[in-house]
Amino acid sequence: MVSLARPARSLNIPFATVALPVLCIIAFALLIATRPQVPGDVAQATMLDGVLLWNSIMPRAVMALIAGAALGLSGTLLQRVLRNPIADASTLGIASGAELAMTAALSFSPLLPGFSREVIAFGGGLGAVAIVLALSWRRGLDPVTVALSGMIVSMIAVALSVTLILERGEYAMSIYIWGAGSLSQQDWNGVLSLGPRLVLGFTATLILVRPLRILTLDDGSARSLGLALHSARLAILALAVWLAASVTAEVGIIGFLGLAAPAIARLLGARSTGRLMIAAPLTGAGLLFLTDCLTQILGPGFTDLVPTGAATALLGGPLLIFLLPRVHSVAATAAQSTRPLTRLSKPLGALALLCATVVLLFIAFLTLGPADDGWHLATGTLFTGLLPFRLPRIIVAACAGGMLAAAGFIMQRMTGNPIASPEVLGISSGAGAGLTVALFLFGFPSPAIMLLAMALGALAAFGTMIAISARAQFSPERMLLAGVGIGAFAMAIVTMVLAQGDMRGYILLTWLSGSTNRAGALEAWAAIISLAILVAPLPFLGRWLTILPLGGNSSRSLGLRVGASRLTLAILAALMTAIASFLVGPLSLAGLIAPHLARLAGFHRPGHQLTVSVLFGAGVLMTADWLSRVVIYPYQVPVGLFAALIGGPYLIWLLSRKDIKQ
Repeated sequence: MVSLARPARSLNIPFATVALPVLCIIAFALLIATRPQVPGDVAQATMLDGVLLWNSIMPRAVMALIAGAALGLSGTLLQRVLRNPIADASTLGIASGAELAMTAALSFSPLLPGFSREVIAFGGGLGAVAIVLALSWRRGLDPVTVALSGMIVSMIAVALSVTLILERGEYAMSIYIWGAGSLSQQDWNGVLSLGPRLVLGFTATLILVRPLRILTLDDGSARSLGLALHSARLAILALAVWLAASVTAEVGIIGFLGLAAPAIARLLGARSTGRLMIAAPLTGAGLLFLTDCLTQILGPGFTDLVPTGAATALLGGPLLIFLLPRVHSVAATAAQSTRPLTRLSKPLGALALLCATVVLLFIAFLTLGPADDGWHLATGTLFTGLLPFRLPRIIVAACAGGMLAAAGFIMQRMTGNPIASPEVLGISSGAGAGLTVALFLFGFPSPAIMLLAMALGALAAFGTMIAISARAQFSPERMLLAGVGIGAFAMAIVTMVLAQGDMRGYILLTWLSGSTNRAGALEAWAAIISLAILVAPLPFLGRWLTILPLGGNSSRSLGLRVGASRLTLAILAALMTAIASFLVGPLSLAGLIAPHLARLAGFHRPGHQLTVSVLFGAGVLMTADWLSRVVIYPYQVPVGLFAALIGGPYLIWLLSRKDIKQ
C-alpha cells in the first residue's frame, strides 16, 4: 500500500500562511477597482453599482471560498482514506459520475429543485467511486489501479453524457456549459445552500479525526488499535463524495482543485492530519478565489472563454505529472511482457481465416439491417439505394479502427507496456487539444488544417509522455499516470471551447462522440489512403518493433539508434491517431483492444501481430458502427461512444485480473 509522501522540505510557514490571503485581498481589490462602471446619472449609477456588488460580486466571491474549501476538504479526505496522493473527485470519476447523473436527470426533468439536484449528484458520484473501488479492491487499492479505474469510469461517463447531450439538442448543450464550472451568482441562494453543507462536513471531519489519523497506518495496525476499518472508510468516503457532489450540483465541475489543495498544503508544511484538515480547505478556498478573481480581472471576454472550472482543470495535468515521483505502486497494473500467452502452430492459416472473417463482416454489415417492418438483407435496388449511405461509414470505421490498432501496437512495442494505447496515454486527447486550438485561431478551419492541428497535438502529447516516461525507465505505472495527466490537461483545453456553446463547441462535441453519420466519399477515400500510406512502412520496421520492447540499453547494445527509431515511430503513431480520432473521436479504445486480441489469439511475430491488430481493429469498429445503427433503431448512437462502451468494460476486466504477470 502506498503512503502519502511527506515533503522533503517545506516552505517558510509564516510567509506561506500570509502570502495566499494577501494575494487574494489584492486580487479582490483589483477586481473591485477595475469592474465596469454602470452608465447613467451619479445617483442611479451608485444604486445599481451597489446592487451589482451585493447581489453578484460578493455572492460569487463567497461562493468561491466555500466551494474551494469544500473541494479541498473532500480531496484531503479521499487522499487520507485511500492513502493515495493523487486521489480527488476528478481522478476517481466522482465529478464525471455526478455530471452524468445530473445530465440524465435535467435532460428529462429540467425543473428539479435544488435538494433533488444534490441527491442526484451524490448518487452519481457515489456510484462512480463505488465502481472504482470495486475494480481496485483486489489489488489493495493500488494508486495506479485506482487512477486508471477512475479514468475508465470517467471515460464511460463522458461517453454517456455526450450521447444524452446530442440526443437532447440545444437544451442539453446548456447542461454541458454548466458542467464546465461557473461561479456566477445572481443572489445569495447558492451561498446559503452550500455554506451549511461545508459547516456540516467540517464538523463531521472533526469527529472523524482519530480514524483519519489511524488510517495513515497499515491495515493490520489500524485493526489492532480497534478501528472498524471498513465502516470508517465507508463513512469518510461518503462524506468526501457528498462534499464534492454538493459543489458539482451547485456550480458544475471545478476540476482538480481537490488534488491541488492538499498537495500545496503539504508543500507549505502541513504534515499532521489535524493541520492538513485545516490547511487544505483554506488553501482550496484561496486558490479558487484567486483564480476566479483573475479570470474576472482579465475581462468578460476571458471569463466567457475560460470558465473558472475549466481554468482550475488546467492545473490537473501538470500537477499529476509533478506528483508522479510521490506515487509508489505495490502491484504493477500492467504486465511488462508483450508476448502472447499461447503460440499458433500455423499462423498463416489463422491469418487467412481472420481476413476472410473481416471480409464477411464487411459484407454482412453492408447488407443486413433493420427496417420498420423487421430485418432485411438488402439486395437489388434496395442495396443500390443504401450503398451511398452505408459504404462510406463502414469504410471510415474500418480504416480508423485499423489505424488506431496500428498506433496502439506501436506504442505497446515502444514502451513494453500492454496497456499503452492512444486513448489511455492521452494521445487522442492531445489531438483534440490541437483541434481546439485550430478552432480557436481560425474559427471554422478546413479539414486539412484540422488534421494538421490534430497531428501536431497528438505528436506533442506523445513526445511529452515519452520524455516523462524515459526518466523513469518507462515504468508502466509512471507512464500510465503521465498519460492520465496529459489527457486531463488536453481535455481541459477542449472544455474551454465547449463551454462557449457556439458552433465550434458543437463541432467539438460531434468530434467527442465520434459520429460517422456524415461520412461520405471524401472521408472514405481519405481514410483508405491514410491507412495505406501510414501502415505500409511498418513491416519494414520490424527489427525496431522487435528490439524496442527490450528497453533502451539493450536496444543500443544491439546497434539500434533508439532516439531516431522512437521519433520515427512516434510520428507515424501520432499521424494515425490524429486521423483516426478525427474520424471516430477519442474514446473508442480500439487502439488498446486490438493488439491484445492479436496476442490472445496466439500470434507471436511482430509482423503477424501488426497485421492481425489492424484486422481486429477494423473488425471491432465496424462491429461497433453496425451495432450503433441497430440497437436503438431508428435512432443511432455515435460509433466512438458505442466503441467506448464496448472497450471500457474490457479494460475494466483487464485491470481486475489478479493473474497479470509482474
